[in-house]
Amino acid sequence: MSVYDYSARGLKGEEVSLSAYKGRVLLIVNTASQCGFTPQYAGLEALQETYGPRGFDVLGFPCNQFGGQEPGTEAEIGTFCETRFGVTFPLFSKIEVNGPATHPLWAYLKKARPGLLGSEAVKWNFTKFLVNRSGEVVERFASTIAPQALAPKIEALLAEAGHGA
Repeated sequence: MSVYDYSARGLKGEEVSLSAYKGRVLLIVNTASQCGFTPQYAGLEALQETYGPRGFDVLGFPCNQFGGQEPGTEAEIGTFCETRFGVTFPLFSKIEVNGPATHPLWAYLKKARPGLLGSEAVKWNFTKFLVNRSGEVVERFASTIAPQALAPKIEALLAEAGHGA
């Protein structure tokens, strides 16, 4: 199994197979528009702009499970991200990352890279999962880790030879 075995609805309602990202390094993030970490959208977009041409993508998954901090509709989320932070990376429809309605992709991510003390639960918005070119989850980062702090790890994965489709 890899992230490529999953699909999710895009922000406009279309079904998107993650196999479309085969051979790319991915940073998969649960996002929210009214969170103390919301300014991380700018850092995520900076990573997208810097590394996108080299085979990298941020994939944003809005989630309203933490303090009701993503109450908007998909259209409102898209407008907010574009106008406030200039987001160009793909955003998906709102999902749940914990509980019985956890999106299957997120169940896989959490199992592949548990958090602190082996806990699979996502603790808050802007938890990040770094995925290599083979679709394997290589690392998990807490909300408090700024996107720019991931640059060396992204560079290392982009430099790895022998991966890709």
